Amino acid sequence: MEMVPLNNGNVAKVSTVDDSRSAILTPESTAPTRLSDVIYDGIVTLIAQGDLELNSRLPSESELSERFGVSRPVVREALGRLREDGVIVSRQGSGSYVQRQPDIAVLQLKQVSSLGDVQRCFEFRAGLEAAAAGLAAEKWQPEDLKKIEDSLHALEACVGRGDLGINEDRSFHEAIASATRNQYYISVQRSLAPHIAAGMNITRHLSLMRTRERSNAVQDEHVAIVEAIRRRDPEQASKAMQQHILNARQRMFEGV
Repeated sequence: MEMVPLNNGNVAKVSTVDDSRSAILTPESTAPTRLSDVIYDGIVTLIAQGDLELNSRLPSESELSERFGVSRPVVREALGRLREDGVIVSRQGSGSYVQRQPDIAVLQLKQVSSLGDVQRCFEFRAGLEAAAAGLAAEKWQPEDLKKIEDSLHALEACVGRGDLGINEDRSFHEAIASATRNQYYISVQRSLAPHIAAGMNITRHLSLMRTRERSNAVQDEHVAIVEAIRRRDPEQASKAMQQHILNARQRMFEGV
């Protein structure tokens, strides 16, 4: 048993298994962390590092429970989230298998939030911001549309320069929330800012590491949202926003 730093800056106890393989047990942190999230991150780490290879069978729940030093219900909860996020897949009577191998950069880019929390934030945003985009399409005033278009142009400039553009991306989504003219959408969007930025930090870094076509494709999603809002087409604006956020969620765990 030894103490090692986690990617988020916390310290965790580690149980060494075999030679160089290790598993996170309990985080020594003042911030409350669900144990299943720690196990979730631990399994993603094993997959990203290649300790669990693509298409390989995961150890059983009891084996993972022993390896991580936690109860089987905790492991089961972590595995359930990994299935929801498309990282693993269950095959009846055979167990769970690695379906996607996230880029190792995901581990390096992770901030305070667990990877599971970032995924749950994407899920929440898909519903919240889709509704906001639809309402914005109905209610925008000229000054609102100008802010949205200005933020889109700022994002386009970032793509052209090869910049990360997290602040510009946040401004884009906040401008759409503001165009709803509804204080609840506006305040919730702002309160989520740190969590949204955590997801953007990962997905936008990964886009810069891929081809230029990847960054252009992401920008095209932003353009589609604005065009629907400009046409006052709430149904299409909502659909375009939801697809954009769900695509970002998928890109976070895009295979290597």
